[in-house]
Amino acid sequence: MAVIKIPNNKTPIKEQEPGERIHNFKEVVLGYTLEEAVAEANRCLQCVNQPCVAGCPVNIDIPGFILALKNRDLPKSAQILKSYNNLPAVCGRVCPQESQCEGRCTVGKMKDHEPVAIGKLERFVADWEANQGTMNIPEIPSRKLGKVAIIGAGPAGLTAAADLAKMGYEVKIFEALHAAGGVLMYGIPEFRLPKSIVEREVNFIKSLGVEIDTDSIAGRSITISELKDEFDAIFIGTGAGTPSFMNIPGTNLNGVYSASEFLTRINLMHAYKFPESDTPIRIGKRVVVVGAGNVAMDASRSALRLGAESVKIVYRRSKEEMPARIEEYHHAIEEGIEFHWLTNPIEYIGDDKGNLTAVKCIKMKLGEPDASGRRRPIPIEGSEFVMEADMAIEAIGQTSNKVLLSAFPELKLTSHGYIEADPETGQTSVEGVFAGGDIVTGAATVILAMGAGKKSAKAIDRYIKSKKAVV
Repeated sequence: MAVIKIPNNKTPIKEQEPGERIHNFKEVVLGYTLEEAVAEANRCLQCVNQPCVAGCPVNIDIPGFILALKNRDLPKSAQILKSYNNLPAVCGRVCPQESQCEGRCTVGKMKDHEPVAIGKLERFVADWEANQGTMNIPEIPSRKLGKVAIIGAGPAGLTAAADLAKMGYEVKIFEALHAAGGVLMYGIPEFRLPKSIVEREVNFIKSLGVEIDTDSIAGRSITISELKDEFDAIFIGTGAGTPSFMNIPGTNLNGVYSASEFLTRINLMHAYKFPESDTPIRIGKRVVVVGAGNVAMDASRSALRLGAESVKIVYRRSKEEMPARIEEYHHAIEEGIEFHWLTNPIEYIGDDKGNLTAVKCIKMKLGEPDASGRRRPIPIEGSEFVMEADMAIEAIGQTSNKVLLSAFPELKLTSHGYIEADPETGQTSVEGVFAGGDIVTGAATVILAMGAGKKSAKAIDRYIKSKKAVV
Protein backbone atom coordinates (compact mmCIF):
# COMPACT_ATOMS: atom_id res chain seq x y z
CA MET A 1 0.00 0.00 0.00
CA ALA A 2 1.34 3.43 -0.93
CA VAL A 3 2.42 5.67 1.95
CA ILE A 4 0.60 9.01 1.98
CA LYS A 5 3.02 11.92 2.25
CA ILE A 6 1.53 14.84 4.19
CA PRO A 7 3.35 18.19 3.92
CA ASN A 8 4.79 19.13 7.30
CA ASN A 9 3.61 22.72 7.38
CA LYS A 10 0.32 24.47 6.79
CA THR A 11 -0.14 26.04 3.38
CA PRO A 12 1.13 29.62 3.83
CA ILE A 13 -1.54 32.32 3.87
CA LYS A 14 -1.00 35.83 2.59
CA GLU A 15 -1.02 38.74 5.03
CA GLN A 16 -0.54 42.49 4.85
CA GLU A 17 3.07 43.43 5.53
CA PRO A 18 3.56 44.76 9.08
CA GLY A 19 4.99 48.09 7.90
CA GLU A 20 1.91 48.65 5.78
CA ARG A 21 -0.85 47.37 8.05
CA ILE A 22 0.07 49.45 11.11
CA HIS A 23 -1.20 52.45 9.16
CA ASN A 24 -4.64 51.05 8.31
CA PHE A 25 -7.53 49.06 9.77
CA LYS A 26 -7.85 46.68 6.80
CA GLU A 27 -7.87 42.96 7.50
CA VAL A 28 -4.40 41.59 8.25
CA VAL A 29 -4.92 38.03 6.99
CA LEU A 30 -5.91 38.03 3.32
CA GLY A 31 -7.14 34.45 2.98
CA TYR A 32 -6.48 31.47 0.71
CA THR A 33 -6.99 31.21 -3.02
CA LEU A 34 -8.94 28.16 -4.23
CA GLU A 35 -5.76 26.32 -5.15
CA GLU A 36 -4.19 27.07 -1.77
CA ALA A 37 -7.35 25.95 0.06
CA VAL A 38 -7.49 22.69 -1.91
CA ALA A 39 -3.80 22.08 -1.21
CA GLU A 40 -4.43 22.53 2.52
CA ALA A 41 -7.55 20.34 2.37
CA ASN A 42 -5.37 17.58 0.95
CA ARG A 43 -3.39 17.53 4.23
CA CYS A 44 -6.46 16.21 6.08
CA LEU A 45 -6.26 12.48 6.87
CA GLN A 46 -10.07 12.05 7.11
CA CYS A 47 -9.67 10.28 10.44
CA VAL A 48 -12.38 7.76 11.29
CA ASN A 49 -12.48 8.82 14.95
CA GLN A 50 -12.65 12.54 14.02
CA PRO A 51 -10.81 14.06 17.01
CA CYS A 52 -11.16 17.54 15.50
CA VAL A 53 -14.98 17.34 15.75
CA ALA A 54 -14.72 16.50 19.46
CA GLY A 55 -12.62 19.63 19.88
CA CYS A 56 -15.23 21.91 18.28
CA PRO A 57 -17.81 23.42 20.68
CA VAL A 58 -20.46 23.32 17.92
CA ASN A 59 -19.35 19.89 16.60
CA ILE A 60 -18.94 20.85 12.94
CA ASP A 61 -18.46 17.89 10.58
CA ILE A 62 -14.90 19.09 9.91
CA PRO A 63 -13.72 16.09 7.83
CA GLY A 64 -16.95 16.36 5.79
CA PHE A 65 -16.63 20.00 4.79
CA ILE A 66 -12.89 19.58 4.13
CA LEU A 67 -13.46 16.50 1.93
CA ALA A 68 -16.02 18.39 -0.14
CA LEU A 69 -13.52 21.24 -0.51
CA LYS A 70 -10.79 18.80 -1.48
CA ASN A 71 -13.13 17.49 -4.21
CA ARG A 72 -13.82 21.11 -5.25
CA ASP A 73 -17.50 20.72 -4.40
CA LEU A 74 -17.72 24.09 -2.69
CA PRO A 75 -21.55 24.31 -2.53
CA LYS A 76 -21.59 21.02 -0.59
CA SER A 77 -18.74 22.18 1.64
CA ALA A 78 -20.62 25.40 2.47
CA GLN A 79 -23.86 23.50 3.08
CA ILE A 80 -22.14 21.17 5.56
CA LEU A 81 -20.57 24.11 7.39
CA LYS A 82 -23.79 26.12 7.61
CA SER A 83 -25.76 23.15 8.89
CA TYR A 84 -23.63 23.23 12.07
CA ASN A 85 -22.37 26.80 12.33
CA ASN A 86 -24.44 29.93 11.69
CA LEU A 87 -21.36 32.19 11.83
CA PRO A 88 -18.63 30.33 9.90
CA ALA A 89 -16.89 33.40 8.45
CA VAL A 90 -16.60 34.81 11.96
CA CYS A 91 -15.38 31.59 13.57
CA GLY A 92 -12.84 31.03 10.80
CA ARG A 93 -11.28 34.36 11.76
CA VAL A 94 -11.45 34.62 15.55
CA CYS A 95 -11.84 31.15 17.08
CA PRO A 96 -8.85 29.77 19.03
CA GLN A 97 -8.51 26.76 16.74
CA GLU A 98 -5.07 25.98 18.16
CA SER A 99 -6.66 24.95 21.46
CA GLN A 100 -9.81 23.39 19.98
CA CYS A 101 -10.21 21.61 16.63
CA GLU A 102 -6.62 22.07 15.43
CA GLY A 103 -5.35 21.18 18.88
CA ARG A 104 -6.87 17.71 18.42
CA CYS A 105 -5.82 17.27 14.75
CA THR A 106 -4.01 13.97 14.09
CA VAL A 107 -1.70 15.57 11.55
CA GLY A 108 -0.52 17.98 14.23
CA LYS A 109 0.39 15.01 16.45
CA MET A 110 2.77 13.65 13.81
CA LYS A 111 6.45 14.45 14.31
CA ASP A 112 7.44 17.86 12.91
CA HIS A 113 3.96 18.43 11.47
CA GLU A 114 1.58 21.35 11.92
CA PRO A 115 -2.15 20.61 12.20
CA VAL A 116 -4.48 21.19 9.27
CA ALA A 117 -5.45 24.89 9.04
CA ILE A 118 -9.10 24.15 9.81
CA GLY A 119 -9.98 27.73 10.70
CA LYS A 120 -8.49 29.16 7.52
CA LEU A 121 -10.41 26.56 5.45
CA GLU A 122 -13.66 27.40 7.27
CA ARG A 123 -13.09 31.07 6.50
CA PHE A 124 -12.36 30.31 2.84
CA VAL A 125 -15.52 28.27 2.30
CA ALA A 126 -17.74 30.81 4.09
CA ASP A 127 -16.26 33.70 2.08
CA TRP A 128 -16.55 31.73 -1.15
CA GLU A 129 -20.28 31.21 -0.60
CA ALA A 130 -20.81 34.90 0.19
CA ASN A 131 -18.87 35.95 -2.91
CA GLN A 132 -21.31 34.01 -5.08
CA GLY A 133 -23.86 36.72 -4.29
CA THR A 134 -26.50 34.33 -2.97
CA MET A 135 -27.09 32.66 0.39
CA ASN A 136 -28.22 29.06 0.64
CA ILE A 137 -31.27 29.46 2.89
CA PRO A 138 -32.44 26.16 4.40
CA GLU A 139 -36.11 25.27 4.16
CA ILE A 140 -37.85 26.64 7.24
CA PRO A 141 -40.88 24.76 8.59
CA SER A 142 -44.02 26.84 8.03
CA ARG A 143 -45.60 25.50 11.21
CA LYS A 144 -44.81 27.80 14.12
CA LEU A 145 -44.03 25.81 17.24
CA GLY A 146 -44.02 28.78 19.60
CA LYS A 147 -42.43 32.14 20.34
CA VAL A 148 -38.99 32.66 21.86
CA ALA A 149 -37.40 35.90 23.08
CA ILE A 150 -33.63 36.24 22.87
CA ILE A 151 -31.98 38.93 24.99
CA GLY A 152 -28.70 39.97 23.41
CA ALA A 153 -27.57 39.72 19.76
CA GLY A 154 -24.07 38.43 20.48
CA PRO A 155 -22.67 35.04 19.42
CA ALA A 156 -24.77 33.04 21.94
CA GLY A 157 -28.02 34.86 21.17
CA LEU A 158 -27.56 34.81 17.40
CA THR A 159 -26.78 31.09 17.43
CA ALA A 160 -29.75 30.18 19.63
CA ALA A 161 -32.03 32.37 17.49
CA ALA A 162 -30.89 30.83 14.21
CA ASP A 163 -31.20 27.24 15.43
CA LEU A 164 -34.67 27.87 16.87
CA ALA A 165 -35.79 29.57 13.67
CA LYS A 166 -34.63 26.58 11.65
CA MET A 167 -36.75 24.35 13.91
CA GLY A 168 -39.85 26.42 13.17
CA TYR A 169 -40.06 28.87 16.07
CA GLU A 170 -40.94 32.55 15.87
CA VAL A 171 -37.88 34.30 17.30
CA LYS A 172 -37.30 37.89 18.31
CA ILE A 173 -33.96 39.27 19.54
CA PHE A 174 -33.82 42.29 21.85
CA GLU A 175 -30.47 44.07 21.49
CA ALA A 176 -29.48 47.06 23.65
CA LEU A 177 -27.00 48.52 21.16
CA HIS A 178 -27.80 50.03 17.76
CA ALA A 179 -26.21 47.14 15.85
CA ALA A 180 -26.43 43.37 16.21
CA GLY A 181 -23.34 41.26 16.84
CA GLY A 182 -22.39 41.94 20.44
CA VAL A 183 -18.66 41.59 21.06
CA LEU A 184 -18.18 40.86 17.35
CA MET A 185 -19.18 44.48 16.67
CA TYR A 186 -17.94 46.41 19.70
CA GLY A 187 -14.95 44.37 20.83
CA ILE A 188 -12.99 42.92 17.90
CA PRO A 189 -11.20 45.41 15.59
CA GLU A 190 -11.78 45.73 11.88
CA PHE A 191 -8.29 44.44 11.06
CA ARG A 192 -9.13 41.13 12.71
CA LEU A 193 -12.84 40.87 11.93
CA PRO A 194 -14.30 43.27 9.32
CA LYS A 195 -17.71 44.55 10.36
CA SER A 196 -19.04 43.82 6.86
CA ILE A 197 -18.44 40.12 7.63
CA VAL A 198 -20.45 40.36 10.86
CA GLU A 199 -23.27 42.21 9.08
CA ARG A 200 -23.27 39.53 6.39
CA GLU A 201 -23.64 36.75 8.96
CA VAL A 202 -26.36 38.67 10.81
CA ASN A 203 -28.25 39.15 7.53
CA PHE A 204 -28.17 35.38 7.01
CA ILE A 205 -29.76 34.89 10.41
CA LYS A 206 -32.42 37.51 9.59
CA SER A 207 -33.13 35.60 6.38
CA LEU A 208 -34.19 32.65 8.54
CA GLY A 209 -37.06 34.79 9.80
CA VAL A 210 -35.40 36.06 12.99
CA GLU A 211 -36.52 39.56 13.99
CA ILE A 212 -33.90 41.80 15.63
CA ASP A 213 -35.09 44.77 17.67
CA THR A 214 -32.06 47.04 18.30
CA ASP A 215 -31.88 49.91 20.82
CA SER A 216 -34.07 47.75 23.05
CA ILE A 217 -32.93 47.26 26.64
CA ALA A 218 -34.59 44.27 28.28
CA GLY A 219 -35.60 45.29 31.76
CA ARG A 220 -36.03 48.91 30.69
CA SER A 221 -37.51 49.28 27.17
CA ILE A 222 -39.47 46.09 27.69
CA THR A 223 -40.08 44.58 31.11
CA ILE A 224 -39.36 41.01 32.10
CA SER A 225 -43.06 40.44 32.88
CA GLU A 226 -43.97 41.59 29.37
CA LEU A 227 -41.47 39.14 27.89
CA LYS A 228 -42.83 36.29 30.03
CA ASP A 229 -46.40 37.09 28.96
CA GLU A 230 -45.64 37.28 25.24
CA PHE A 231 -43.12 34.46 24.76
CA ASP A 232 -43.06 30.73 25.52
CA ALA A 233 -39.39 30.84 26.55
CA ILE A 234 -36.58 33.35 27.03
CA PHE A 235 -32.87 32.98 26.32
CA ILE A 236 -30.43 35.43 27.91
CA GLY A 237 -27.14 35.97 26.09
CA THR A 238 -26.15 39.46 27.18
CA GLY A 239 -22.44 38.74 27.52
CA ALA A 240 -20.06 40.27 30.05
CA GLY A 241 -19.41 43.77 28.79
CA THR A 242 -18.97 45.72 32.02
CA PRO A 243 -15.27 46.62 32.37
CA SER A 244 -13.16 45.64 35.36
CA PHE A 245 -10.57 48.02 36.79
CA MET A 246 -7.52 47.44 38.98
CA ASN A 247 -8.60 50.43 41.10
CA ILE A 248 -5.05 51.47 41.83
CA PRO A 249 -4.21 55.09 42.79
CA GLY A 250 -4.64 57.45 39.84
CA THR A 251 -7.32 55.41 38.05
CA ASN A 252 -9.42 58.56 37.58
CA LEU A 253 -6.69 60.48 35.76
CA ASN A 254 -7.36 61.70 32.23
CA GLY A 255 -5.83 59.16 29.86
CA VAL A 256 -6.74 56.00 31.80
CA TYR A 257 -9.26 53.89 29.85
CA SER A 258 -10.92 50.52 30.08
CA ALA A 259 -10.31 48.42 26.98
CA SER A 260 -14.08 48.04 26.73
CA GLU A 261 -14.67 51.78 26.26
CA PHE A 262 -11.61 52.19 24.05
CA LEU A 263 -12.52 49.37 21.67
CA THR A 264 -16.25 50.20 21.62
CA ARG A 265 -15.47 53.75 20.51
CA ILE A 266 -13.19 52.45 17.77
CA ASN A 267 -15.20 49.46 16.53
CA LEU A 268 -18.91 50.02 17.09
CA MET A 269 -18.76 53.82 16.83
CA HIS A 270 -16.07 53.94 14.10
CA ALA A 271 -13.76 56.38 15.90
CA TYR A 272 -10.92 55.16 13.69
CA LYS A 273 -12.66 56.98 10.81
CA PHE A 274 -12.93 60.32 12.66
CA PRO A 275 -13.79 62.97 11.44
CA GLU A 276 -15.79 60.95 8.89
CA SER A 277 -17.57 59.42 11.91
CA ASP A 278 -18.97 61.49 14.76
CA THR A 279 -16.96 59.76 17.51
CA PRO A 280 -13.60 61.27 18.46
CA ILE A 281 -10.97 59.41 20.44
CA ARG A 282 -7.85 60.62 22.18
CA ILE A 283 -4.67 58.67 21.49
CA GLY A 284 -1.51 59.17 23.50
CA LYS A 285 2.02 59.09 22.13
CA ARG A 286 3.22 56.62 24.78
CA VAL A 287 0.60 53.95 25.52
CA VAL A 288 0.70 51.26 28.20
CA VAL A 289 -1.80 48.37 27.97
CA VAL A 290 -2.40 46.19 31.03
CA GLY A 291 -3.12 42.49 30.37
CA ALA A 292 -2.12 39.89 27.77
CA GLY A 293 -5.37 38.42 26.48
CA ASN A 294 -6.88 38.92 23.03
CA VAL A 295 -8.50 42.16 24.22
CA ALA A 296 -5.10 43.54 25.22
CA MET A 297 -3.72 42.61 21.79
CA ASP A 298 -6.67 44.29 20.09
CA ALA A 299 -6.32 47.46 22.17
CA SER A 300 -2.56 47.74 21.72
CA ARG A 301 -2.65 47.13 17.98
CA SER A 302 -5.53 49.60 17.57
CA ALA A 303 -3.63 52.30 19.49
CA LEU A 304 -0.65 51.79 17.20
CA ARG A 305 -2.81 52.20 14.10
CA LEU A 306 -4.31 55.38 15.51
CA GLY A 307 -0.92 57.06 15.79
CA ALA A 308 0.74 56.03 19.07
CA GLU A 309 4.53 56.32 18.85
CA SER A 310 5.14 53.46 21.28
CA VAL A 311 2.86 50.80 22.76
CA LYS A 312 3.88 48.59 25.68
CA ILE A 313 1.98 45.65 27.12
CA VAL A 314 2.57 44.91 30.81
CA TYR A 315 1.47 41.55 32.20
CA ARG A 316 1.88 40.27 35.73
CA ARG A 317 2.61 36.72 34.63
CA SER A 318 5.05 35.28 32.07
CA LYS A 319 4.63 34.66 28.36
CA GLU A 320 3.79 31.01 29.09
CA GLU A 321 0.64 32.07 31.00
CA MET A 322 -0.47 34.57 28.33
CA PRO A 323 -4.18 33.98 27.50
CA ALA A 324 -4.03 35.54 23.99
CA ARG A 325 -4.03 33.49 20.82
CA ILE A 326 -0.49 32.85 19.63
CA GLU A 327 -1.38 34.23 16.17
CA GLU A 328 -2.44 37.56 17.69
CA TYR A 329 0.75 37.67 19.79
CA HIS A 330 2.91 37.05 16.71
CA HIS A 331 1.08 39.79 14.80
CA ALA A 332 1.61 42.19 17.70
CA ILE A 333 5.35 41.39 17.82
CA GLU A 334 5.65 41.92 14.06
CA GLU A 335 3.98 45.31 14.44
CA GLY A 336 6.39 46.51 17.10
CA ILE A 337 4.38 46.11 20.30
CA GLU A 338 6.73 45.82 23.32
CA PHE A 339 6.02 43.17 25.97
CA HIS A 340 7.01 43.51 29.61
CA TRP A 341 6.41 40.20 31.36
CA LEU A 342 6.15 39.74 35.13
CA THR A 343 5.28 43.41 35.49
CA ASN A 344 2.26 44.93 37.23
CA PRO A 345 1.10 48.57 37.54
CA ILE A 346 0.66 49.80 41.11
CA GLU A 347 -0.03 53.51 40.51
CA TYR A 348 -0.92 55.97 37.76
CA ILE A 349 0.99 59.23 38.08
CA GLY A 350 -0.43 62.51 36.82
CA ASP A 351 0.41 66.19 36.48
CA ASP A 352 -1.26 69.13 38.24
CA LYS A 353 -3.97 69.22 35.56
CA GLY A 354 -5.06 65.64 36.19
CA ASN A 355 -3.46 64.13 33.07
CA LEU A 356 -1.60 60.83 33.11
CA THR A 357 2.17 61.20 32.77
CA ALA A 358 3.55 57.85 33.94
CA VAL A 359 2.74 54.36 35.19
CA LYS A 360 4.50 53.08 38.31
CA CYS A 361 5.08 49.32 38.09
CA ILE A 362 6.54 46.55 40.18
CA LYS A 363 8.29 43.39 39.03
CA MET A 364 6.67 40.06 39.85
CA LYS A 365 7.71 36.45 40.36
CA LEU A 366 5.57 33.33 40.03
CA GLY A 367 4.60 31.29 43.06
CA GLU A 368 2.30 28.30 43.45
CA PRO A 369 -0.73 27.81 41.14
CA ASP A 370 -3.88 29.75 42.08
CA ALA A 371 -7.56 28.91 41.47
CA SER A 372 -7.12 29.47 37.71
CA GLY A 373 -4.42 26.78 37.59
CA ARG A 374 -1.76 29.34 36.67
CA ARG A 375 1.13 30.19 38.98
CA ARG A 376 0.23 33.07 41.27
CA PRO A 377 2.16 36.31 40.63
CA ILE A 378 3.93 37.70 43.70
CA PRO A 379 5.38 41.25 43.92
CA ILE A 380 9.15 41.52 44.32
CA GLU A 381 9.84 43.96 47.15
CA GLY A 382 11.93 46.96 46.14
CA SER A 383 11.59 46.38 42.37
CA GLU A 384 9.36 49.38 41.60
CA PHE A 385 10.09 51.44 38.48
CA VAL A 386 8.32 54.07 36.36
CA MET A 387 7.26 53.99 32.69
CA GLU A 388 6.47 57.28 30.95
CA ALA A 389 2.95 57.17 29.53
CA ASP A 390 0.22 59.60 28.55
CA MET A 391 -2.36 56.85 27.98
CA ALA A 392 -3.09 53.59 29.82
CA ILE A 393 -5.63 50.96 28.79
CA GLU A 394 -6.72 48.31 31.27
CA ALA A 395 -7.62 45.02 29.55
CA ILE A 396 -8.02 42.84 32.61
CA GLY A 397 -11.46 41.39 31.93
CA GLN A 398 -15.15 42.22 32.09
CA THR A 399 -18.01 41.42 34.43
CA SER A 400 -21.75 40.92 33.98
CA ASN A 401 -24.07 43.74 32.93
CA LYS A 402 -26.20 44.67 35.92
CA VAL A 403 -29.06 46.42 34.05
CA LEU A 404 -30.89 43.21 33.15
CA LEU A 405 -29.93 41.35 36.32
CA SER A 406 -31.24 44.11 38.57
CA ALA A 407 -34.56 43.99 36.70
CA PHE A 408 -34.76 40.20 37.07
CA PRO A 409 -34.16 39.51 40.81
CA GLU A 410 -35.69 36.02 40.56
CA LEU A 411 -32.61 34.82 38.66
CA LYS A 412 -30.15 32.99 40.87
CA LEU A 413 -26.59 34.26 40.42
CA THR A 414 -23.20 32.72 41.13
CA SER A 415 -20.81 34.13 43.72
CA HIS A 416 -19.12 36.05 40.87
CA GLY A 417 -22.36 37.72 39.80
CA TYR A 418 -23.08 35.65 36.68
CA ILE A 419 -26.32 33.81 35.96
CA GLU A 420 -26.41 30.30 37.41
CA ALA A 421 -27.43 27.95 34.60
CA ASP A 422 -27.18 24.26 33.77
CA PRO A 423 -24.07 23.85 31.56
CA GLU A 424 -25.81 21.32 29.30
CA THR A 425 -29.17 23.05 28.83
CA GLY A 426 -28.79 26.64 29.95
CA GLN A 427 -31.83 26.28 32.24
CA THR A 428 -31.77 28.97 34.95
CA SER A 429 -33.50 29.05 38.32
CA VAL A 430 -36.60 30.50 36.61
CA GLU A 431 -38.81 28.11 34.62
CA GLY A 432 -38.74 28.80 30.90
CA VAL A 433 -35.72 31.11 31.15
CA PHE A 434 -32.40 29.90 29.73
CA ALA A 435 -28.99 31.57 29.56
CA GLY A 436 -25.63 30.98 27.94
CA GLY A 437 -22.35 32.56 26.91
CA ASP A 438 -20.30 35.05 28.89
CA ILE A 439 -23.23 36.03 31.14
CA VAL A 440 -22.97 32.48 32.53
CA THR A 441 -19.28 31.60 32.19
CA GLY A 442 -17.65 35.00 32.42
CA ALA A 443 -15.59 36.33 29.51
CA ALA A 444 -14.67 33.42 27.21
CA THR A 445 -14.48 32.74 23.47
CA VAL A 446 -16.95 33.37 20.66
CA ILE A 447 -17.23 29.69 19.80
CA LEU A 448 -17.89 28.63 23.41
CA ALA A 449 -20.74 31.16 23.56
CA MET A 450 -22.08 29.74 20.30
CA GLY A 451 -21.89 26.23 21.71
CA ALA A 452 -23.95 27.36 24.70
CA GLY A 453 -26.49 28.92 22.34
CA LYS A 454 -26.85 25.65 20.43
CA LYS A 455 -27.35 23.61 23.60
CA SER A 456 -29.98 26.03 24.87
CA ALA A 457 -31.84 26.02 21.55
CA LYS A 458 -32.26 22.25 21.82
CA ALA A 459 -33.31 22.53 25.47
CA ILE A 460 -35.83 25.30 24.68
CA ASP A 461 -37.32 23.16 21.93
CA ARG A 462 -37.74 20.26 24.38
CA TYR A 463 -39.17 22.57 27.06
CA ILE A 464 -41.80 24.20 24.82
CA LYS A 465 -42.88 20.90 23.28
CA SER A 466 -43.26 19.26 26.69
CA LYS A 467 -45.16 22.24 28.04
CA LYS A 468 -47.57 22.25 25.10
CA ALA A 469 -47.99 18.48 25.33
CA VAL A 470 -49.15 18.78 28.93
CA VAL A 471 -51.63 21.52 27.98
